Amino acid sequence: MSNIYDYLVISFCPHRSPLMLTGCRNLSWTFFSLTSRRLWTRQSFKSRAALCSSAFSSVLHSLPSSTHSHHILPSRQSSARLPPSVNFSSVHSSGLMELKEVLQVLEQLAPLSLAESWDNVGLLVEPSKPRPVKTILLTNDLTDAVMEEAVAVSCDLIISYHPPLFRPIKRLVQKDWKQRLAVRAVEVGIAVFSPHTSWDCVKGGVNDWLVGGLGSGQVSVLSQVLGAASHSHKLEFTVRSAEELNMIMEELKACDGGTTLQHSGSRPDSSGIHVSVTCCDSALTPSVQALLGHGTPSQSLTIVKLEKPPLLGHGQGRCSVLDQPVTVRAAVQKLKSHLGLSHLRLALGWGETLESSVYTVAVCAGSGASVLNGVKADLYVTGEMSHHEVLDAVAKGTSVILSDHSNSERGYLAVFRERLAVRLPDSVTVVLSKADRDPLEVV
Repeated sequence: MSNIYDYLVISFCPHRSPLMLTGCRNLSWTFFSLTSRRLWTRQSFKSRAALCSSAFSSVLHSLPSSTHSHHILPSRQSSARLPPSVNFSSVHSSGLMELKEVLQVLEQLAPLSLAESWDNVGLLVEPSKPRPVKTILLTNDLTDAVMEEAVAVSCDLIISYHPPLFRPIKRLVQKDWKQRLAVRAVEVGIAVFSPHTSWDCVKGGVNDWLVGGLGSGQVSVLSQVLGAASHSHKLEFTVRSAEELNMIMEELKACDGGTTLQHSGSRPDSSGIHVSVTCCDSALTPSVQALLGHGTPSQSLTIVKLEKPPLLGHGQGRCSVLDQPVTVRAAVQKLKSHLGLSHLRLALGWGETLESSVYTVAVCAGSGASVLNGVKADLYVTGEMSHHEVLDAVAKGTSVILSDHSNSERGYLAVFRERLAVRLPDSVTVVLSKADRDPLEVV
């Protein structure tokens, strides 16, 4: 008869219960998106808030208890965490919104944790005197012309896709145009927010919009975002008896100050009781020290680094296997229409012609060479690539379409405007910049 092991699964972290918090974040974000898409209308903001509050409460009551055992928690180089739902009860009964409340909505639409670690996203300029947000201006780049436009329309918040402040600054002077814009924003009391790569990575964001210009298909993410995992290590060891286990678990509780225990099984085998403990980084060292103070656990202890699971659908770049293949010529025309451009730049892959078929397309908005490099596809679509990067792709038989940097991104602003507007009260107006444009043009 085979041995039956008593296998215990114990999860703990000194800061939170990861199962419940992460589960609620995922659920609340998904629910928020669904309710806003299917149920919300442009009726009064209070009716939408009441609808969301009532329905979300019913979902929360249907959640399973946290007593079930989970080995893997939603967890990329910079880990992402999905946000909690917006607390609509904090919105004034008059329908006016404060800046912090608008930021909560923006976080729901594209969590800043999805952004690349090198990026500078979020609230970049915050006025010293709070005021209700009545007008929001969307722009791809914040330039002098866009700033003057914002002042002219009495804008309260500028959402600039590209961050106007990117590198650290040591002074604010007028000779630097980006610093000049920041000073101007402070002077007139306009807040500035930048989402940048969080919009690129989020499911349904800039890259999904861009690849959709060539038609439907089976879309996959090129560079996957990983979720934020509270538990980063697994400790496995053996104890001789239930009494020893209880004593060790009391010590582990003292190490982290807030242990959540979960276990299954009941029969030890001849070598003892086999135990598995998952812990976060801050609890690893004290937990190991506690276990090394016991003979049997210290001799059998193994430490495993846990991988962070992907956030499916989120990440940089997209690759689509088209449902209906198109010719290179047709792909150019489709993208001109999708991007609202009269001209694009095309490099045909080695041995390809305008009538060659495109079955797979890989896209990355902006400057996408680092993401597209090495991806097998019939066609690359991005804003810009260097001369030698284009030559590399062409030599491999991949055709390349370039639109110029911001032209591969700007069209998404109209999509985002609609998504944002339905989540705000009628007192808030969201407008697209008329002064924003790519600095390059064909002459």
